[in-house]
Amino acid sequence: MAKNPNEAMDQATESARAGMDAAQDGARRAGEQMQDGMARATEGMQAAGERMKATGEAMADAGSQLGLKMLDQAETNTREAFQAMRSAAQASDVTEVMRIQAEFLREQGSRSVSQVREIGELIADFGRNAIGQMTGRR
Repeated sequence: MAKNPNEAMDQATESARAGMDAAQDGARRAGEQMQDGMARATEGMQAAGERMKATGEAMADAGSQLGLKMLDQAETNTREAFQAMRSAAQASDVTEVMRIQAEFLREQGSRSVSQVREIGELIADFGRNAIGQMTGRR
């Protein structure tokens, strides 16, 4: 306890100063923590943005590959169909025409199964790559 009013005033001033210093120190630490948190959040968002950009580029590439594969398959199917039509046009009788048509249909069925499998594999690979890039696991 203070013996005189001046000493009491000095003690109160010192207590107030200590309280203010503690409050300022707490505010400074809170501000630093907030800045650190914001920096981590910004870095996370930038990384996510970069992954999304890479995924978009991969999507464009996969779409291009898929389109080219489908064009190749359509070209092969058209070429085979014209070859079968030429053979049928040169056939000597109806039996030969029927044999050519049956052979074409059998080969086209096998070709279709293979083509569907190729397209399915391209799409599955694209999906795996897209998920890997979005999650950062590739």
